[in-house]
Amino acid sequence: MEIAPVARPARMQLRHWLVILSFLLVVATPTAVASVYLYGEAVDQYASRVGFTVRREEGGSGLEILGGLTELSGSSSTDTDILYEFIQSQELVAKVDAALDLERIYQKPEGDPVFTLKENATIEDKVDYWRRMVRVFYDPGTGLIEVETRAFAPEDAQAIAEKIFELSSDMINELSAVAASDLTRYARDELDQAAQRLKDARLAVTRFRNEQQIVDPQADIQGQMGLLSSLQAQLAAALIEMDIISSSAQDGDPRLAQSRRRIEVIQNRIADERRKLGVVGSGEGSTAYADLIGQFESLQVDREFAEQSYLSALSAYDAAVAEARRKSRYLAAYVRPTLAESAEYPRRATLLAVIALGLFGAWCMAVLIAYSLRDRR
Repeated sequence: MEIAPVARPARMQLRHWLVILSFLLVVATPTAVASVYLYGEAVDQYASRVGFTVRREEGGSGLEILGGLTELSGSSSTDTDILYEFIQSQELVAKVDAALDLERIYQKPEGDPVFTLKENATIEDKVDYWRRMVRVFYDPGTGLIEVETRAFAPEDAQAIAEKIFELSSDMINELSAVAASDLTRYARDELDQAAQRLKDARLAVTRFRNEQQIVDPQADIQGQMGLLSSLQAQLAAALIEMDIISSSAQDGDPRLAQSRRRIEVIQNRIADERRKLGVVGSGEGSTAYADLIGQFESLQVDREFAEQSYLSALSAYDAAVAEARRKSRYLAAYVRPTLAESAEYPRRATLLAVIALGLFGAWCMAVLIAYSLRDRR
C-alpha cells in the first residue's frame, strides 16, 4: 500500500499578501481616515426639536353643547399630510433662507467639507442639504408631526425650528382662510342676488304707486265700493220719490222731469264708477280697477317672494359664516422649539461602525469573488 507524502508546512503565498494588502487599503486605511476625520475634524452638531399638530375647532350649536354631544376639537390628516410635504419643500427652504441666511448658519465650521454646506450653493443644493439636516417624523394615525433641526450652534438650530413652526402656522392659517372664503363666497353671491331682487321688487311697487297715484289699491277700491253703495242708496231713494210724484202729478209736471233727470245722473255716475272698477269695460285713456288690482297683486307677490328669498339667503350666509368660523384650523405645538445644551451629532461611533462594517463587507465580497474565479481556472 502506497502512502501519500506528508503535506508541506503552510507558507505565506503571494495571494495571501495581496489579501492582507487589500484589507489594509480597502478597510483599515479608510476606517482610520474616517476615524481621524470624525474625532478630529468633524464639528459638533446641536439638535432642536419641535412637535405640533393641526387642530380644528368643532364647536357646535347651543343644543349640542347642552346635550354634551360636541366634539371640541379634532385633527385633520389631510392638513398634516400637506404640512409634512411643505416642511420638506423648496418653498419653505427659500423662505427660511431669506429670513435666517442658511449659508451663514451652515458654513460656519472651516475645514469640514462633509457636514457643511458648500459655497455658492444653489437652491437645489440647499434643499438636498436641508433634508440631511432637518428630519421630519410624522405619525399618520395620530396626526402628530415632530421636526428635528440640526446646526453647528444650539441657537441656530432653535431659530430654524422656530421659523419652521412660524411658517407652517402661516400656511395653515392661509389654508383656513381660503377654506372659509370658499365656504362663504357662494352664500355671499346668493345674498347679493337676493338683495338686488328685493330692491328691484320694491322699486317696481314704488313706481306703480307713483304712476297710478294710488298708495294702496285695496283701500282705494274699498272707498269706491262705499261710493257705489251710497249711489245705489240714492238711486233707490230717487226712484221711490219719482214713483210718489208720478202717482199724484199730472203730465208735464216739472217735478217729474227733475226727478227723471236726477235718476239719470245717478245711473250715469254708477255706470262710470263701475266702469272704473272694471265691472263694465274700460273707458278711453283710463285703466280699469280690476287691471290695477291685478298689477298691484302681481307686484306684491314678487316683493313677498323677494323678501322670503332675501331672508333665506341671509340665514344661509350667517350659517356659512358661522360654519367657517367653527371649522377654523390652527397649529398647536405640543413641544416648543428646544435649546440644546450638548451636541448629539455627528454620532461618531455609529458612523465609524457603519463605515467599517460596510467596507469590511465589500472587501469580503471582493475576496470571495476573486477566489471563486481563481478556483474555476
